[in-house]
This record gives sequence, structure tokens and C-alpha cells, in this order.
Amino acid sequence: MRRFLMLVAVAALVAIPALALRLTGATIGPLGETAAYGLAILSAGFLLSWGAEAAERHISQGLIIAVVALVTVLPEYAVDLYYAYQAGKAGPGSQYVHYAAANMTGANRLLVGLAWPLLVVIHWARGGGRALDLSRSNAVEVVFLLMASLYAFVIVLKDSITLLDFAMLAALFGAYIWSVRGRSEAEDEEPGPAAALNTLPLRTQWAVMGAMTLVACVIILASAEPFAEAMVRSGRLLGLNEFLLIQWLAPLASEAPAVTVAILFVVAGRAANGLGALVSDKINQWTLLVGMLPLSLSVGAGSMSSLPLDARQGEEFFLTAAQSLFALALLLGLRLGLGSALALAALFSVQVALAFAYRNDEARMVATLITLAWIYLGLAAILFLVNGRRLLDLGRTALLERRLARRGGAR
Repeated sequence: MRRFLMLVAVAALVAIPALALRLTGATIGPLGETAAYGLAILSAGFLLSWGAEAAERHISQGLIIAVVALVTVLPEYAVDLYYAYQAGKAGPGSQYVHYAAANMTGANRLLVGLAWPLLVVIHWARGGGRALDLSRSNAVEVVFLLMASLYAFVIVLKDSITLLDFAMLAALFGAYIWSVRGRSEAEDEEPGPAAALNTLPLRTQWAVMGAMTLVACVIILASAEPFAEAMVRSGRLLGLNEFLLIQWLAPLASEAPAVTVAILFVVAGRAANGLGALVSDKINQWTLLVGMLPLSLSVGAGSMSSLPLDARQGEEFFLTAAQSLFALALLLGLRLGLGSALALAALFSVQVALAFAYRNDEARMVATLITLAWIYLGLAAILFLVNGRRLLDLGRTALLERRLARRGGAR
């Protein structure tokens, strides 16, 4: 418990400079503000993750699971929805439209291309074997992520994300929550700080989790706007490509807490829980986050609006959808092997390297994105054809686990 209190105190202290800047209106330059507000969002993310992981021990009902799922990715939502809101206020052609697409695609690709392989490598390095196996219950997550990834190609064909897409993706997320509402992971002790919370009396646990969530939400709401703006100004100051800075730097801060919690699961010998948590995070981002972008833009615009995707944004979204489909093709057997993980990481490294290499050549950048996307799709098609029976088995397993979860919820 002492260690837990120290970690919470450190997380709170890290956020104090950002809160002081916001309350006083002081400025310390774009780079200093990016660091201060980015660290604050990072610390808030850890507070949210610790509380949510502990809450999952006691929660299995649909609505509260949805709240927990949203809370754990709130840092990513806050930054991306701010860009979308500003895009609505600024009007068509605003750079904020590009920033919203950049942050969303970067977060999704970082999660699959870097975080998933990292868990497998850590699992292997600790003697856990050359493959990380998911549980049968995770078939539900894989199937819903597959449906969301297939729907993403509808958005690609339209070159825009509309309020209808929001309705469809929100419905898909709701169906996912409904399907797993009776499933509980309460049998195992949570790793890290969450385990310390579970030693407290139940009422005290809820009080502490509520306080951590409230403090984290205040930090995020206070820091999201200045962090987003500071990154733009930092890019201009350093002469860096603003799109790439927002695409890769912001997600590093917002995704780090969730990835750290997943790593703790692997270190604690519960690798399947860690990868399952990141698959669930991907569902959140690939449904609600994507769907809420036109909603936030509409609020900013004061009227019903869509988030347009120009040639660059459309290909970024296409590449993200293709990467997601390839990753799912590797998960058809409910396992992610070391070779598969290294393939994901290698392709991700190539796309990041090429993005920076062609950052000043828009035409070549778009051509590169298209080529990489088709490489992902070609590999995915081969895997789906070769492992067609596994896809059918996955669907049957998901239906069975869905029925079991429903029975658990009914009890």
C-alpha cells in the first residue's frame, strides 16, 4: 500500500506544473508547454488505468464496463476530439481536420504495430514461449475488431467520416459491450498498483477509484487543449512536420499508461490478459474514437457536419485499416507468434521511416501510403485464404463465448 500511495503521489506531482500553468495563464514556450502538459496527460492516464484495472475485478455489467473502457482511453479521446472540435470551428480546409486524422491514425497504428509486438517479445524474453496465446473468451474481441476493421473500408470508399458512421460504430461498440457483459476476470489478482487497491475494504476501494478518476479527468480536461496547441507550435518552432509530430508524439503520451498496464500483466505471468486488454483498447479506438470525430466536429461547427478525408488523410486511414486487417489475420488462431509480432513491428518501422523520409514530398508520401496499404492487404488476403477454417472456428468460438457471457450476466 505504501508503494501504491507513493506512485499516486508521484503521478499527482508530475501534473502540478501543467495545472499551475493553466491556472495562472503563464507561458514557458512551446517546447516547455508540450513537455509539461504531455507529462500531465501521461500521469492522468496512469491514474485512470490503475483505477480501471482494479474496477474490472468487480464489474461485469454492460454500462459500467463501457464507462471503464472509455475512461482508460480518455487521454487519447481528449486530444483527438479537441482537434476535431477546432476543425468544426475553423471550417472546411482547416489544418485541424488533418490533425484529428493524424492523431487517430497514429494512435491506432502505434497500438498494433508497436505495443502488440512488444508484449510478445517481453513474453518470449521471460521464457514464456515463442507465441502469446489468448483465451477462448477473447474470440469475441477478435471478431468485433474484425467487423470494425471491415467497416473502416466503407469510410475509405466515402472519403469522409459521417454522423451515420458514428451511429454504426457506436452500435457496434454497444453490441460488443452487450456480448461481454456477463464475463468477469475477477478470479485473478490484478498486477501492480491495482493489486494494492484490492486489499482495501470494498467501499474504500470505490472511494479511492472514484477520487483517482475525478482527479485524472480534471488533469486531462485542463491539459488536452494546451497540449494539442503546444505540439503544433513546437513543430513550427523546430521546423518539423506538424502532421507527423501530432501523429506519433501525442499517441505516445496518451497510450503509454494502457500499454504499461498490459506489460505488467505479461510480467505477472498473465500475458493473455495483457494482449486482450490492448485488443479491447483497439476496439474502443476503432469504433467510438473514429465515430466521435464527426460528432465533435459538428459541435464545433454548430451544425451537422462530416469529417472530410483528403488524398493524404484518406490514404492514412486506408493504411490504418489495412494494418488492422493484417494483424487480425495473424490472430485467427487466437495466438500471436514471435515471427508474426516481428513482422508487425518491421512493417510499422518501415512506414514510420518512410513517413519521415518523404515528409516534404506530399505526392510521394501518398504513393508510399498506398503501396504499404496494399502490401498489408495482400498479406492479409493470403493468410485469410490459407487459414479459412480458423476463421470459421473463430466465429463459432465467439458465438459460444457470447452465449456463456450472457448466461453469466443473467445470473
